[in-house]
Amino acid sequence: MSSAREEVLARLRAARDAGAPRGGVPPVPRDYHRSGSLEPGGEQVLDLLVERVEDYRARVLRASCDDEVAGAVARCLDEAGSRRVVVPADFAAGWRPRIGDRELVEEHPSAPLTVHELDALDAVVTGSSVAVALTGTIVLAGGAAGQGRRALTLVPDHHVCVVRAADVVETVPEALARLDPSVPLTFISGPSATSDIELDRVEGVHGPRRLDVVVLG
Repeated sequence: MSSAREEVLARLRAARDAGAPRGGVPPVPRDYHRSGSLEPGGEQVLDLLVERVEDYRARVLRASCDDEVAGAVARCLDEAGSRRVVVPADFAAGWRPRIGDRELVEEHPSAPLTVHELDALDAVVTGSSVAVALTGTIVLAGGAAGQGRRALTLVPDHHVCVVRAADVVETVPEALARLDPSVPLTFISGPSATSDIELDRVEGVHGPRRLDVVVLG
């Protein structure tokens, strides 16, 4: 068994060395496209974000000022029939939907909700750290103001996310430059969805089956 293993490894090394360029392996080019042509937060990059997010079967509402955010969030919750809603304890007071006949639950870092408690809630409302227009991706940073922990946005079936226009960039490298890699990051590209070998799409397997995005600015 050992001799057979050594023979296989020897053949692999010989094949590797035969194809290697003289002088060793050339350096890998790192001239990535780090900045986009669209101004962060500008109308063009916002239009591109809306287009890409909607491609993922998510819905986008626009709010021109802080006062309109709460109304847009309430509309999303009403249309989805979400009545039991959780928000991070530090979620902006002015962005919170009117209570009405809803139950609004706060999650505090010192007293996180259990998975069963989260599963009993209809929706979660959070802010975000940055959004990538080119890919339609929204990024939440664990522990950042108004964004909560990862589990908070992965268990409830409906996620309403507020994105500031100033936090929208065109490319992934631009977004990464704004993020702290030492904290947990959640990258969201539309509602949770997967397909089996027959290409039958199933939503809600790995996270919320419904995503609504409110773009502020």
